[in-house]
Amino acid sequence: MRRFIATACAVLATLCLYATSAHASVLIGATRVVFPAKQGEVTVRLSNTSDHPALVEAWIDTGDVHSTPDSVSTPFLITPPLFRIEPNKDQSLRIIFAPGSQPLPGDRESLFWLNVLEIPPKPAGAAADRNTLQFAIRSRLKLFYRPDKLPGDPLKAPDQLIFKVVADGRGAALEIHNPTPYHITISKLALGADGKPLEGVEGMAAPFGDLRLPLKGVAHAPQAGTPVVFTTINDYGAGDVHQGVVSR
Repeated sequence: MRRFIATACAVLATLCLYATSAHASVLIGATRVVFPAKQGEVTVRLSNTSDHPALVEAWIDTGDVHSTPDSVSTPFLITPPLFRIEPNKDQSLRIIFAPGSQPLPGDRESLFWLNVLEIPPKPAGAAADRNTLQFAIRSRLKLFYRPDKLPGDPLKAPDQLIFKVVADGRGAALEIHNPTPYHITISKLALGADGKPLEGVEGMAAPFGDLRLPLKGVAHAPQAGTPVVFTTINDYGAGDVHQGVVSR
């Protein structure tokens, strides 16, 4: 036992030689970005909340989590794409729809992703002589390109969702049809007026598309007429509660 404790202490002492920094210093002033086509550009504010400068790189991709600034091709420009934010200062990102770009669909939203990569500064002073483990922290935000004159109100679009119970290989699933031109993100869902939110039941229904959510932990498949209480994320990043019903 003493030998085990001595070994454990030695390992702990070794780990303490490494300074690990995995906390984002740069905060993004939004949880999602809506890009109205008629505006031509939008801005996103970043804030450096730390006491040291931060180097930031930003780019937009079409959904590839492994994308890099050199590997992407989208109709958007970001300025500045690479910049330094001084301690406790802000920086605005301008996202511009590039002139001459291939037009995007005009009958529905298009989904892109904004990447914000925070590159940690090199240690200075006494810390420069220590073994240091640092992480570059990347945040990804959904960017919705919204064409002009889409029908309906995006805040009311979730009320039009159609719920249907279907069978899949692992049991019952809830198939959600989105008949609107807007992306609808579901963060919570409960079956029955007083039901508890189901674990792992969340996702995004694309415009005019379907979202299938496995009903894990549900003893019996809900019947037609069962109330569905669900929370969606609106344009401002807040949660809105809606009610629907399981159809036949």
